[in-house]
Amino acid sequence: MNNTTYSVKKNEIESKWYIIDAANKPIGRVATEAAKLLRGKHKPTFTPNIDVGDHVIILNCNQAVLTGNKLNEKTYKHHSGYIGGMREVSAKDVLATNPEKAMMLAVKGMLPHTRLGAAQLKKLRVYAGNEHENTAQKPEVWNF
Repeated sequence: MNNTTYSVKKNEIESKWYIIDAANKPIGRVATEAAKLLRGKHKPTFTPNIDVGDHVIILNCNQAVLTGNKLNEKTYKHHSGYIGGMREVSAKDVLATNPEKAMMLAVKGMLPHTRLGAAQLKKLRVYAGNEHENTAQKPEVWNF
């Protein structure tokens, strides 16, 4: 009996392309599915320390929704690094001006905060509308 744990090798990794439609779905639900695909947790060959994930395209971010009272109460904060450099923007403003950023931040928060997570985030493409420029990769639709 062999008691060794199988670890996938770099040359054994196969990466696919998936499309997720975010129209009329909560941002968090879409982000969890995207993070799962980016990490590769849906594959039987998942290895936590190697990037085995797939490429993900998220469409219709401008039609994604926030549940409850989050639209009015949620804020996005960032700091410039200087004294008094805290900037705060409401979720309503972010969704109105840049819905791709809201989706990108939601997915980024669900990935590891390491170099591996940064590499996995580069495999994410987010679009506000229904059009994307990755038809040559023949992406499959991911239903959840």
